[in-house]
Amino acid sequence: MADIKKAEADKDWAEVEKQYHKLSVQLKSRTAILYRFSGKAARDLLLDLYKEPANQKREQLMVPVTIYMKVQEADKLLAEGKKEEAAKVLESIIPLQNKVPSLSALPMLKELLDEVIVVAKKAGIEVIPNPTTPTTPPTSGGNSDGGNSDSGNSGSRNFKLSIMHVNDIHANTDKAPKLVTAVKEVRTQKPDALLLNAGDVFSGTLYFNEFLGQADLEFMNLMKVDAMTFGNHEFDLGSSPEGHKALVDFIKAAKFPFVSANVDFSQDELFTGLFNTKVSSTPEKGNIYTGIVKEVKGEKVGIFGLTTAETADIASPGKITFSNYIEDAKKMVAEFEAMGVNKIVALTHIGHDDNAAMDNDLELASNVDGIDVIVGGHSHTQLDKPVVVEKDEIGQAKDKTIIVQAYQYSDFLGTLDVEFDKKGVVVKHDGKLIKTADKVEDAEAAELLKKYSSKVKEIEEEEIGVTLVNALETPRDSGNPSKPSVRKNETILGNLITDGMLAKAKQYNEDVIMAFQNGGGIRETIPAGSITVGQVIKVLPFGNTLATMDLTGAELKQAFEISFKSLPGENGGFLHVAGGKVKYDSSKPTGQRVVSITYLDGDKYTAIEDNKTYTIATNAFTAKGGDSYDVFAKAYVDGRVTDLGLSDWENLREHLISLETIPTEIEGRIVDVAGTTIIAAEDFSGTSAAPKVYESNVSVNVANISKLENVTVKGNLTLTGTPSGKVSFENISVEGNFDLSGLEGDIDLHGITVTGETTL
Repeated sequence: MADIKKAEADKDWAEVEKQYHKLSVQLKSRTAILYRFSGKAARDLLLDLYKEPANQKREQLMVPVTIYMKVQEADKLLAEGKKEEAAKVLESIIPLQNKVPSLSALPMLKELLDEVIVVAKKAGIEVIPNPTTPTTPPTSGGNSDGGNSDSGNSGSRNFKLSIMHVNDIHANTDKAPKLVTAVKEVRTQKPDALLLNAGDVFSGTLYFNEFLGQADLEFMNLMKVDAMTFGNHEFDLGSSPEGHKALVDFIKAAKFPFVSANVDFSQDELFTGLFNTKVSSTPEKGNIYTGIVKEVKGEKVGIFGLTTAETADIASPGKITFSNYIEDAKKMVAEFEAMGVNKIVALTHIGHDDNAAMDNDLELASNVDGIDVIVGGHSHTQLDKPVVVEKDEIGQAKDKTIIVQAYQYSDFLGTLDVEFDKKGVVVKHDGKLIKTADKVEDAEAAELLKKYSSKVKEIEEEEIGVTLVNALETPRDSGNPSKPSVRKNETILGNLITDGMLAKAKQYNEDVIMAFQNGGGIRETIPAGSITVGQVIKVLPFGNTLATMDLTGAELKQAFEISFKSLPGENGGFLHVAGGKVKYDSSKPTGQRVVSITYLDGDKYTAIEDNKTYTIATNAFTAKGGDSYDVFAKAYVDGRVTDLGLSDWENLREHLISLETIPTEIEGRIVDVAGTTIIAAEDFSGTSAAPKVYESNVSVNVANISKLENVTVKGNLTLTGTPSGKVSFENISVEGNFDLSGLEGDIDLHGITVTGETTL
């Protein structure tokens, strides 16, 4: 507060902006501390002394600081010769002029308003702010007066808004005809219902690989989508030779607008002329806006979009950047309220409850006043009923925010009915998910699908000439740390992918010693039987290319610390390995887990040396720092990465074809040397064709299983639990000790060999 007072005295708007943001952060953290004081009288006194003055100052500065930031943005655009874009930014200031404090309350406002006029003149427009109109600070929860009725002609009646929503479709285009039916049925009952898409239309199936979003877009246009925000996968192709051309083509062909308040497209020339840095009441199809205003039954509804900042790490956005979602959401609410809009929808792709340190819908709802509805995506969350947030970040009561999300892959059409009072406050709501599998296919959509499905089917059914006896699994642990996962354990498929990468990279650079593949990029299991092209593409659907990279031994160790950081939980950046072996200790603290890294040097394994430089291969996404690999990002910036431009799925196909036999067990390339690994009983056993090998000590609870078979344990084996019947063994080999002291029940020791001691 003292720093703000000094900046006001100095008439230093740059410092005021800086301290305003600092104050906003402190209000959240310090108020939470004040609420820990016991005794209502003492707590109220402290809140009155410290929180209330700070909150009043923040609210007084909210609109002026917004204007200041817009003026700076416009001035920068003018300096870059972008006069038309600067004018659009300045025009968005006009609705804010009636929200500024009086000059007597904030004398330094005069300098800011003078600057508005000067910059506006340079942009060739006239903006004449009213510096004398006193104003109340923006209200929270959309509570400004001015809402009309359900029919738009009676201030005493409530307004009812209906929304349909989908998210994370991921090019599951086959399901579109049934989704179209569900949409048409809802519109029959509620013709004014909005249809919103929360992102991640791109990537995931052959429909995307072949048609780059255009197939899905035809159905979106058919369904008359009202608005879409961008998911992280919309930015998957940024590192390809064509950059984001597919996304730009998708936007241009859309018959609806896009909303995106925290994404900056300005540095990517492909998006020139497509994005607008203001809210529009008359949005054009195929354009991007921070937010739009839709008129529904005579009422104004504001819609703005947010995309997860994780995109910078988990996709390939290139020059596109992402800003703070909380600050941008607050700006959007202020801008809508300045336009007289008191019913506000956030269309987000930030996840429902994941990664709160980065962004999610629950944090958004509690930290930003004025958002009435959040239509979410990214976390693939199935919210059968809407979630209601009615407390802010410090536990104080706030107007309701209703949160919805509709799982994934067009499996559901979400519906939400919200009733607002005349002040724009949510008073009633009802939401549900409609299962699309229960619907018949829409005839028009089914006919439209044929022109795409025939091509996809042709590709899917093309056999590569390799037959699997056993499936190549891509397991996930579903939140159970004892279960295996492609995002934390070595897998046969991960080994095959990296083997193919290493073999291909060596054709271009014989110095390549190892290859890595991020587990999050391995998407599907290949089932037993004859392998098709379609199955291979589904394993690696993101269109990545092969790259080589020069790293020191110390940097390699740093990278594997990142790979192991989330254990025993999953990590999309978990690295599968070819050409080397990595040992780690999961019992150690994060950042101290790597025990050793060796690489195959001729016919022996040699330890990596910290100060020596090595050449490795990986996909371009990982090489550029994806999945938070800052050590790789630095190498990329330093010019130590070479993108060979070779398709990842084609490399895998070629490698599978080259093999006489497909491996049926892992090889111990990535080994945890910690004391004991807990394995779920149902995941422990192998098969006679594909026995399992465990490189370390293993513990298994056999309460719900009667037989263990086809396993080699190269450490100690411990069995625990109370089995329902006798436990038997077949083809079990334990190279360490066998501990049965924690098991209570009958056991048949035939079928197991133990090198060490057996404890009963």
